[in-house]
Amino acid sequence: MDKNSLFFQAFVYLSAAVLMVPLAKRIGLGSVLGYLLAGILIGPAILNFIGSEGHDLMHFAEFGVVMMLFVIGLELEPEILWKLRRSILGLGGLQVLVTTFIISTLSQLFFTISWQEALALGLIIALSSTAIVLQTLNEKGLMKTSAGRHSFSVLLFQDIAVIPMLAFFPLLASHQPDIAASAIKETTWTAGLSGWMQALIVFAAVLAIIFAGKYLINPLLRIIAATRLREIFTASALLLVIAITLLMTQVGLSPALGTFLAGVVLANSEYRHELESDIEPFKGLLLGLFFIAVGASIDFDLVMQKPVLILGLVFVIMTIKGIVLLVLGRFFRMKLDQNMIFGFALSQMGEFGFVLLSFSLQEGVLKKEIIDVMIAVVAISMAVTPLVLLFNEKVIQPRFGKKEKDDERESDTIEEKNPVIIAGFGHFGNTVGRFLRANGVKATFLDFDSERVDLLRKMGFKVYYGDASRHDLLRAAGAEQAKIIVLALDNLEKRLEMIEIIKKHFPNLRILVRAENRFDAYQLMNSGMMHVYRETLDTSLRVGTDVLKMMGFRSYTVNRMARIFLKHDEATIKKLAAIKNQEEYVASAKEYIEEIEKVLESDRHDPELQNDKGWDEESLIADAGGVKPS
Repeated sequence: MDKNSLFFQAFVYLSAAVLMVPLAKRIGLGSVLGYLLAGILIGPAILNFIGSEGHDLMHFAEFGVVMMLFVIGLELEPEILWKLRRSILGLGGLQVLVTTFIISTLSQLFFTISWQEALALGLIIALSSTAIVLQTLNEKGLMKTSAGRHSFSVLLFQDIAVIPMLAFFPLLASHQPDIAASAIKETTWTAGLSGWMQALIVFAAVLAIIFAGKYLINPLLRIIAATRLREIFTASALLLVIAITLLMTQVGLSPALGTFLAGVVLANSEYRHELESDIEPFKGLLLGLFFIAVGASIDFDLVMQKPVLILGLVFVIMTIKGIVLLVLGRFFRMKLDQNMIFGFALSQMGEFGFVLLSFSLQEGVLKKEIIDVMIAVVAISMAVTPLVLLFNEKVIQPRFGKKEKDDERESDTIEEKNPVIIAGFGHFGNTVGRFLRANGVKATFLDFDSERVDLLRKMGFKVYYGDASRHDLLRAAGAEQAKIIVLALDNLEKRLEMIEIIKKHFPNLRILVRAENRFDAYQLMNSGMMHVYRETLDTSLRVGTDVLKMMGFRSYTVNRMARIFLKHDEATIKKLAAIKNQEEYVASAKEYIEEIEKVLESDRHDPELQNDKGWDEESLIADAGGVKPS
């Protein structure tokens, strides 16, 4: 079999991902580390399945980062960016400047390199990995926390800062550029032009993206949508991203920044959600490929030759960046627990490091031996990030994450004992808590997001800060005397962990648990929970009842059918949760869907039920107006 054939390579990458990612998720390491391990497995270090075109893999895989930033841009309206300006410019700008200064100074002190090389290294090292950080924080449900928001702001500033860095690096050139690398540069539109002409072309390209996003793309998408061919709309979404990528590459800018800008311009578009849903599957697959490429790119031969230098650099760089981030986070008044997540999450080097290192070789800014070492350092620092975050979550946070609460938030000491405990006071738990309070039922509220706790306390809620998955905190909250606990946490893994702790230490508690969707509900039921509440179910049923009322159905009939549907669906989900075989599940689900349709059809035509509308005032008024109800 030809090891270099496209199909064999695709088989290798997909097999490694399918094998390693579920395994990593199963043991709690997260999907990112699973992809990285898959890359190491098929790379030169172990199985050596990377074909002769493997050196081009990173360039193709970086397209996943491009798509990710396009989707992020679609989710960010310009007004939101303006609200984040202090965090983006202040925190992000200080992080890049302070880190660059410290790294550049230390590089020149301890290594025999010029100030130009030291400054270039400082700028490259200051960048963190947008792909790994956002993916990992998303998986852990931390993007809406203070740490998640500040991390996004810093990463966004870093990505924008790549543009001036690319313009500034040629001024730092102190060596002869690499001939092969320079040949690539000569293919761009700005090659050989004066500095002001290059700047003019770059500015024109950015203006073209903004103009097209505002005035051309929407009418074009409207025409394509009119064909009602979903595959053509998907092709158009991919064409848009690829076209911007080519344009940015030709003017010497980062494609990721161009697509991010286009995403922001299209954030208010009527086709925003369609674009996002069409790009999402490709983004996920290509991001996985990017992580695999990072793992495969680690040169273990070089690491074995210079283990002390490379591993020492990884440790020193991540430590320095982590300390800078912790100090700046404290300066921006982040709480200790959130600040630690923020510092550990952004301590690595990023994917744009590969871009800038390659560009440095083209321009003669850094020597090839320095670049070879730094590529290994970048890849290893990215690969260990999920482990660093796991270390923070399992070791650091339990020991030090509560220190601020103990030392500075004595008012959070839990003194009341109530019959109900609500763990997680986000939008779901908040609704439950307000409803209970309105009906005179007292409850103890626990939440692990320190900034949300402070905000809710200002709104009049007595919410206690703490990790509700710790049995000592639950005991302090009165779990031994309480009757009911509502698990409304955002993170499914945390909910499952709490279920086991409560079963073990507080068997007297009745557990009511939130599920984000049907598949969450399956896992929770299989862990022994029968009081599972899907947060989207009642809302979607309410939408359905309103639609039927607008179409002329009687209110009484509609509400009765909603109750029948809900009762039937709750009964079937308990049966479906026990089915593990995919084919059997699909067949059973289809059978249950047909069954409920027959039940509702029979109910609608029951003559005895048609007369029971005494309370149905709206339908009687509709009848008087000549609207014939169903």
